[in-house]
Amino acid sequence: MSGQASQEERIAALESRLAEVEAHQAILDLKSLYGSLADARYTRKGPRSAAEIAEIADRLAGLFTDDAVWEGGGPLGRCEGREAIRQRFLEPTLHYAWHFFVKPEIRVSGDRAEGTWDVLALITTREGRAMWMVGVEHDRYARVDGRWLHASMHLDSKLMAPHDRGWGPARD
Repeated sequence: MSGQASQEERIAALESRLAEVEAHQAILDLKSLYGSLADARYTRKGPRSAAEIAEIADRLAGLFTDDAVWEGGGPLGRCEGREAIRQRFLEPTLHYAWHFFVKPEIRVSGDRAEGTWDVLALITTREGRAMWMVGVEHDRYARVDGRWLHASMHLDSKLMAPHDRGWGPARD
């Protein structure tokens, strides 16, 4: 039976493939929860109460490794470490937000993974201006104690445009 894999080899190959599929699904779930929590800080009437935001910020911070880096770019800033990320999410920067993370590309290698996501966000600034935000998020993930967490998250914003003007060239 030369050239055929043994039962043990086939089982090992299946276990490896299953582990990769499970990792991929866990990362999809992680990103979905991150988006839901980030948006949960807001209602259509504005940011939630400080107590509600604090509970959400705690949960958001728990989605990151102890030494994670969160980088929103420009005025959103950069945070290093879980506690700094928690502090960042205590301070809402908008009046309202709803994020869509789409077209995931996730590459898993053991207990580490990388991913990119296209981001579309419908936001209302603190000043009440409705905006479109489009970007690409570059993430790194780590499995810690069997749980997938964000090790870094970097937003590369491509477009910020008032919703009533569309996203074409700026018009006066």
